[in-house]
Amino acid sequence: MGRFARNMMARASGGTVALSRLWPGRADRLTIAPHDLRTADATRAAEIYAGRFVFAGKIVTCHGRSIFDLEPPSEDWEVALLGFGWLRHLRAADTALTRANARSLVDDWMSNQTRKRPLERRADVLARRVISLLSQAPLVLGDTDGKFYRRYLRGLTREIRYLRYAMIDIGDGVPRLQVLIALCYASLCLANQAKHIRSASRKLSDELQRQILPDGGHISRNPGALVELLSDLLPLRQTFAARNIAPPPALLNAIDRMMPMLRFFRHGDGSFALFNGMSSAPNDLVATLLAYDDTHGAPMANMPHTGYQRIDAGGLTLIMDTGAPPPPSVSQDAHAGCLSFELSSGPSRIVINCGMPTTGRDNWRSFARGTAAHSTLTYHDTSSCQFVEFSAMKKLLQGAPVVSGPTNVESYREAVPHGELLTTSHDGYLARFGVIHRRVLMAAQDGSRLDGEDTLSPAPGGKIKGNEADFALRFHLHPSVKASRLSDARGVMLVLPNRDVWTFEALDDKVDLEDSVFLAGNDGPRRTAQIVIRQDSRHASSIRWSFVRSSTSASQTNARRNARREPELPL
Repeated sequence: MGRFARNMMARASGGTVALSRLWPGRADRLTIAPHDLRTADATRAAEIYAGRFVFAGKIVTCHGRSIFDLEPPSEDWEVALLGFGWLRHLRAADTALTRANARSLVDDWMSNQTRKRPLERRADVLARRVISLLSQAPLVLGDTDGKFYRRYLRGLTREIRYLRYAMIDIGDGVPRLQVLIALCYASLCLANQAKHIRSASRKLSDELQRQILPDGGHISRNPGALVELLSDLLPLRQTFAARNIAPPPALLNAIDRMMPMLRFFRHGDGSFALFNGMSSAPNDLVATLLAYDDTHGAPMANMPHTGYQRIDAGGLTLIMDTGAPPPPSVSQDAHAGCLSFELSSGPSRIVINCGMPTTGRDNWRSFARGTAAHSTLTYHDTSSCQFVEFSAMKKLLQGAPVVSGPTNVESYREAVPHGELLTTSHDGYLARFGVIHRRVLMAAQDGSRLDGEDTLSPAPGGKIKGNEADFALRFHLHPSVKASRLSDARGVMLVLPNRDVWTFEALDDKVDLEDSVFLAGNDGPRRTAQIVIRQDSRHASSIRWSFVRSSTSASQTNARRNARREPELPL
């Protein structure tokens, strides 16, 4: 009856699998396996069986050797291998051959503990491996014998023991939460770990209350952290239910707060806004996560604790960074993109930030984190945040955290007769250059235009420091947008994939169209364009500009007269 009850609870949990029926009556056994929400591709099972391991954009072929003995081509590739998340692809194929292949690979890993791979004991990698070995246990143990089962269990408990020791020196942020999530899974899924459930739940609750802000954002201000954490927290909630144990209130509250934030960062095409280390997010995984959201409500407009603003007007969506840098301990991926924004019209993204690639981050990290890689103002080719630059310090701190940046970021929004007005400012350039950047945006109620003004001014009673006062205003364009400069050099015509035409204008300033790069594409970095306006704050401290949806065709817009019109900015 006990096994029957566990099976019924597992089915009711929406994916958590009961395992006690495999080896009933043992004191030390796997009880259940949590559900894996991450996307699986059955076609990749054939590649793995053939000895081709494709991770992080790199391919390694075994040629009859153990994959764990080969030199990894990159750190990202090795992290993916040692995390064992690839087992889900074998499970998706669900054949006797793939099950045998999975057992062989896991046995190869567990049987040779003399290997010395520094990354294998890194806390986040270890946590991912424990979760993978628990969630994919039905694949590995389905057709096996008692001898392998016991060896699997010994290897798993050894990994869990290492994971508990890893808590001593683990870095802050998502990795720490991942370790605590993995320990919660272990205490729930292993029959001999029940004594740890209460302490693991308490530690996870404390960390969730600290890291998940009241508005649902993560303390790192990286939208990608929400996707990563919810992919593990939602199955964890199911696993508690499958064990007939009430989930910790802090876990339920964190999930309830994070779900609206997940919707907040999405554009009309389902992609995520690229702030603070965000890469591309798998649309199918995000859709799976959102299926667990019972509210299905519209995103909120203001996330004051995380520091973001969103404007939805007609088919226009604007998402803006209006927050200070995160604490140094969680700022290894933070960007200097204060007051940058992304703009989309319906399913078409128009203005973006460059983002961060999913692989090969080290090659692009320095550029991607700089202010010039964001759609905002850059003063004297200098970022609004400064990062740790010395390699010795980077190694000690496990990255390059923010060491200085904006401390006072203000934002105020109000509904006006013609739309939504957003007034913002930051002091990231005040200490070095004596100037404050102020940005005012107004979105028309029908979503047909966005008007803006960027201003540089000294602090009250202060003055601009130094002799250099040049600045550049950048608007990075999505690669799907076809951009061409208008004949009067004061604007750019933008043709979207659905053939809608938008026009960018800055009638008092010369507008340039320059090369840029879109880093967060699914197929790697892609060339794109950016709109750039350069000025000197001593001669012209303010730039007015607008994005306007055109009611005419592209050819008619391009043939407009060279005569300048008076700007109509309701600011």
